[in-house]
Amino acid sequence: MSIPFKNIPSALRVPLFFAEFDNSMANSAQANQRALIIGQITAAGTAVPNVPIISQGVGDAITQGGPGSMLALMTAAYRAADNFGEVWYLPLADDPTATAASGTITISTAPTSNGTLYLYIAGNTGHGGFPITLPVTSTQTPAQIATAMAAAINATPNLPVTAAAALAVVTLTALNKGAAGNDIDIRFNYLGARGGQQTPVGLTFTIVPMSGGAVNPTALPTALANLASQPFDFIVCPYTDTTSLAALATLLNDQTGRWSWDQQIYGHVFAAYRGTLGNQTTFGAALNNQHTTVLGFNDSPTPNWLIAADLAATAAVSLRADPATPLQTLALSTMQPPPLQSRFALSDQNTLLYTGISTFTVDDAGTVRLQNVITTYQKNAFGQPDNSYLEVETMFTLMAVVRDMAVMVTSKFARMKLAANGTRFAAGSNIVTPNIVRAAFIAEYQHLEFDLGWVQDSTAFAQNLIVQQSTTNPNRVDVLWPGTLINQLRILALLAQFRL
Repeated sequence: MSIPFKNIPSALRVPLFFAEFDNSMANSAQANQRALIIGQITAAGTAVPNVPIISQGVGDAITQGGPGSMLALMTAAYRAADNFGEVWYLPLADDPTATAASGTITISTAPTSNGTLYLYIAGNTGHGGFPITLPVTSTQTPAQIATAMAAAINATPNLPVTAAAALAVVTLTALNKGAAGNDIDIRFNYLGARGGQQTPVGLTFTIVPMSGGAVNPTALPTALANLASQPFDFIVCPYTDTTSLAALATLLNDQTGRWSWDQQIYGHVFAAYRGTLGNQTTFGAALNNQHTTVLGFNDSPTPNWLIAADLAATAAVSLRADPATPLQTLALSTMQPPPLQSRFALSDQNTLLYTGISTFTVDDAGTVRLQNVITTYQKNAFGQPDNSYLEVETMFTLMAVVRDMAVMVTSKFARMKLAANGTRFAAGSNIVTPNIVRAAFIAEYQHLEFDLGWVQDSTAFAQNLIVQQSTTNPNRVDVLWPGTLINQLRILALLAQFRL
């Protein structure tokens, strides 16, 4: 038997004991799956635009992004669902050509009796968030109420807007410029009468929703390039414009990006889109990317960029633990549910799931729960329906399986001589054949099946696995890996064929 020493020379004559270490059979490490939050900062933020930086908590995000900035609020939403995983920021400055979204609240008539106004701006940052409570009296004029309201808004920390009052009109302006500001919701009495929130008698108002925000950061491609080869499995995207989504699609491209054979970095984008069923189907039909997930919703007080952070964090916690376990029923921590009349019905949800849009449900306690988290991939290169990359769990299971095999190959076969099948050599020699490599792949597949539950049918795998020495390069082994990924229990259909 030949012992394959790597360092101790065979010509050594000096006595007595010498040892070297070989870790090729001991590596069971897993990649640290980082999250990346893409978000805009304000002038008060200390972060350097377009340069990734590790997060040191919600307080750090306020420092880096500025109070009320997209980056700070998105980090808070992310950390509400994932307080353990490693998180990085990709801070973006407002585009020089961008305009800020604005909206107004006009107090039309004063109340005839004393009461309280319950104001929600951007859902006041999340599920269970407290509204801005504004006591009003019958002796106040509309202008006085507007002035008090603007002061209360500006006194509330970490809101994404500033307020100014003129006469009886409160004007709200987004802190960050760009289209994302248009998704900042303004509403009164979100909980309604059942939640003890009613407009004081006699008081009337008019809300003009936030609008006019334009031009998301055009520096996004530059910022993405600065990620270099750092891996980020969970990428939070606050934007749903075509240009921004295209930049991220390029980052993760199968041929030239992070999913390509020569990079093998991988990653997945999580976003959210506000709109009616018609808006959603139109938006989804224009997408077709297996590396992007979009959660569709309508009329939630929570901005889409906070929902994106909440979705990514909730998914990350589960997918890190087991990439093949379905995400259905997981509760979101920040997203506030749309009013009952604005929720998508079962048939609508099914339509969305055929147009690349992920869905959710709302339980009786008002908690938003994931229903089916899919990718936006819908058609193959010929424009025909294709469900091979439909489920997000498929993408993360593929990531995990390929990374596992990379660890196995680079640990066991890093410095081996290659011989043809049938070659005779001493046991323990630093030599492998295609059949030895084949046996290693079969053993690893059985580990993935039995111990991890990521794949299935190891018998069929062994029968169909092809491992051969290349016919054009004698130093290369080619492998056809015919693995079958584990599935997820999504539907249980029962026919109650009863008897009397």
